[in-house]
Order: sequence, then structure tokens, then C-alpha cells
Amino acid sequence: MLRRSAAVSAAALLCLAGAVGTAEAGSTSLYAPSAVVLSIGKGDASGPVTVLRATTLGCAPVPGGTHPAPEAACAELKAGFAGGGFGGLLASPDPDRACPQHFDPVTVTLDGVWEGARTSWQHTFSNACVMGTTLNGGEAFAF
Repeated sequence: MLRRSAAVSAAALLCLAGAVGTAEAGSTSLYAPSAVVLSIGKGDASGPVTVLRATTLGCAPVPGGTHPAPEAACAELKAGFAGGGFGGLLASPDPDRACPQHFDPVTVTLDGVWEGARTSWQHTFSNACVMGTTLNGGEAFAF
């Protein structure tokens, strides 16, 4: 009985030591994680959206993922992040570019973790041309 109690105590200590080691390793990181999934879909955010394209983007500790230009996209997201959202990605549409006035909604989404906090952002444009002019050729959704 004493031998069994000692074995259980030793196993518990090993588990505790492993958990403490894991917590210490995670807290020594210099960067809060930033990793998101970006998508472009057909439809309005108030209804069903069919995803047409999606990519992953990790920005911290180093840029990476399946995005074709992770460094530029991370810089754009960092510059566009303000007040807890990514509304800074939306620019005033280029007045020299005319878009058709038909309604064929396109929704862009960003879901994941940004600077260590869970985030979710989406915006619906009236059509793909309006999306292009409002995002002004930015890299984040250029995939």
C-alpha cells in the first residue's frame, strides 16, 4: 500500500513538473502570437457567405503561412489595426476609378489571434470592384 501511494505521488509530481515547465516555456516568449485566417467570400455577411479563397497568415514571432506575401500583409495588418479592429484597412475609395453600380456582394473576413487576443473582423462590399478600390491594392487580401 505504501509502495502504491509513493508511485501515485511520484507520478503526480512528474505531471505537475511537466505542467509547470510548459507554463514557464510559454511565458518566456518575447512576442504575443498573431496568426489569422483571411478569406474572401461571395455573399452578404447577414446571410450565407460562400468562401471563394482563404489563406493563413502568421505575423508573430515571424511572418509566414500560406499567404503569398506574408511580410507585406503583416505590415498592412499592423498599420490597419486600431481601436481593437481592422477598420484601418479600409481606405477612401479611389475617386478616379469607376465601378459598376450592380449589387454582387463580396465579404472579406479575418479570424484568429492578433497580438495575443482572439479577434474576428469582416466587411461586406457591394461588389468586387468596390472591394478593390476600397482596399486600394493592399496586400492583406491579395491572394
